[in-house]
Amino acid sequence: MSKANAFTTPKGWIEVICGPMFSGKSEELLRRLNRLKYADVDFVLFKPKIDTRTYKTVKSRDGRVNHAITVKSSCEIIEYLKMNKNDVSVIGIDEAQFFDEELGRVCELLANNGKIIYVAGLDLDFRGEPFKSLLTVMAYAEKITKLTAICTECGAPGTRTQRIIDGSPASYYSPVIKVGDVEVYTARCRHHHIVKDKPILKKY
Repeated sequence: MSKANAFTTPKGWIEVICGPMFSGKSEELLRRLNRLKYADVDFVLFKPKIDTRTYKTVKSRDGRVNHAITVKSSCEIIEYLKMNKNDVSVIGIDEAQFFDEELGRVCELLANNGKIIYVAGLDLDFRGEPFKSLLTVMAYAEKITKLTAICTECGAPGTRTQRIIDGSPASYYSPVIKVGDVEVYTARCRHHHIVKDKPILKKY
């Protein structure tokens, strides 16, 4: 059972950890979850099945690791909790950008039922446009933490994820979802983020 003062406000809220790749999102998510162990608070961590970089775990670049339940869709999170009669207080969700647009409603439902939700994911895709799945979660969230990486071109705060294909910036018309790591992606600031063929709004 959780210690009496583990939570200082009524349970039921959403916290989002977002930013580009290499900004430490998974590291921060695991840090928040693992510190709950000292208050005897149980949690369960979910990740999308499409993320095959690790098997049934969430790993951070600083070596943190935790077991994770893989699901195909956001609604499967609710199904899993019902089937396992899981009465955990805290739910973690990593790689939120890979989930469908129902993720926001799922998080809202769980929070309204007294669950504390930690969600981590990319806020912008490689084109520099918002991921709708995380955008909806952010609208419902009580707290948003936006992390930055380091631009590999100039060292400024990196706020964008740069996709590189065959040594060149990827085309705007490339598939939005492409699972990869340092072999495909790097971090860039606004001024060094390049998207080939990106439509430009007409000046007004």
